[in-house]
Amino acid sequence: MTGKEAPSLFEGTAPRPLADRLRPRALNAVVGQDHLLRPDAPLGRMVQTGALASTVLWGPPGCGKTTIARLLADHTDMLFEPLSAVFSGVAELRKVFAEARSRRAGGTGTLLFVDEIHRFNRAQQDAFLPVVEDGTVILVGATTENPSFELNGALLSRCAVLVLNRLDDGALETLLARAEAVEERTLPLEADARIMLRAMADGDGRALINMAEALFAAGAAEPLDVPALMETVQRRAPLYDKSQEGHYNLISALHKSLRGSDTDAALYWLARMLAGGEDPRYIARRLVRFAVEDVGLADPDALPQALAGWEAYERLGSPEGELAIAQTVIYLGTAAKSNAAYRALSRAMGAAQETGSLMPPKHILNAPTRLMKDLGYGKGYVYDHDTEEGFSAQNYFPDEMPRRSFYEPKARGFEREVQKRLAYWQKLRDSAGDGGTEEEG
Repeated sequence: MTGKEAPSLFEGTAPRPLADRLRPRALNAVVGQDHLLRPDAPLGRMVQTGALASTVLWGPPGCGKTTIARLLADHTDMLFEPLSAVFSGVAELRKVFAEARSRRAGGTGTLLFVDEIHRFNRAQQDAFLPVVEDGTVILVGATTENPSFELNGALLSRCAVLVLNRLDDGALETLLARAEAVEERTLPLEADARIMLRAMADGDGRALINMAEALFAAGAAEPLDVPALMETVQRRAPLYDKSQEGHYNLISALHKSLRGSDTDAALYWLARMLAGGEDPRYIARRLVRFAVEDVGLADPDALPQALAGWEAYERLGSPEGELAIAQTVIYLGTAAKSNAAYRALSRAMGAAQETGSLMPPKHILNAPTRLMKDLGYGKGYVYDHDTEEGFSAQNYFPDEMPRRSFYEPKARGFEREVQKRLAYWQKLRDSAGDGGTEEEG
């Protein structure tokens, strides 16, 4: 409680949701966050010493952020002041800060809990800086979004960022057991349905308890199997924000699974993105990028396959076209891999920046005017097709620049053949006396 309102005379008789009745009354009753709450962990040490620091709690929905903040206030005898960034503005913040200053003068500290703190804009976040800096409030912010993306650097530098875990299967089963103890009855579920219920919660303790409450209310006469469970309660939507960290995490997982030639894992991450509502066109575009970055000429068909998968999706739409994207994932996952083209461009870009505006050698320049001919443009150029080998071995780098090797094909897939060609041409170049190469370091 905030200390502003006395409880109603009839509050104790009002019905309370199961989630509220199960809310832990002590930090050691919080499940799934031992890495933060045990005595030698960050929050455990703060509680033991009674010296709280401003903190940002970052974690998925239903992992206990609000509960932990309330209990921290209880354990340190601070007044708990909750705010929601959705419903509060600068005027509300100023009022809270003024009350905190007055309270501090009387010897009482304030733990200001801000739910969804990432929803405050940059100017609103700046308002916290002076009161956090001088200790007027101990700020505990809760966010489901990556703080490094959403919070001001100045505010982050004044707060410890603690990462909460999604609840694992054991933690979820503990919550179900507590719910059954409070209700004094067993959930009407067969063993497989109980497992499915935990899976449906997707790591969200609040969602699990709400589904359990719905099952208790349904009053099934016989234990429900999996299909009956699915009809009775609503599956929690997968946690996936197409514009935030979940988006970047899953596309990274897909890309790296493909790079590691783990096709099954890549298909899993593809399915996770599609189930989360990701635009398949974004995935198709990233697969084209993968084809040129991580497959390259080890399999020259990778790029046409990726483009064809994208075009097939555009023609078919969802859900039929998603199969074309899956086929592309399978092709790329099983293809030979090479990043030689990617590295070659990076090396060449570096050389271009180093060497500036060097002119091409004159013998490879066209001479459309008499003046250009007089200056030696085109003089000495050898037409490669007129040579016996179809290779003149002439220098095509600037005269002032030693020859460099940028493209180094891998000895796998089609690039094995490319490697042989390059070695043969270098042999001819060496024979012609123009084989000097400065290796990239």
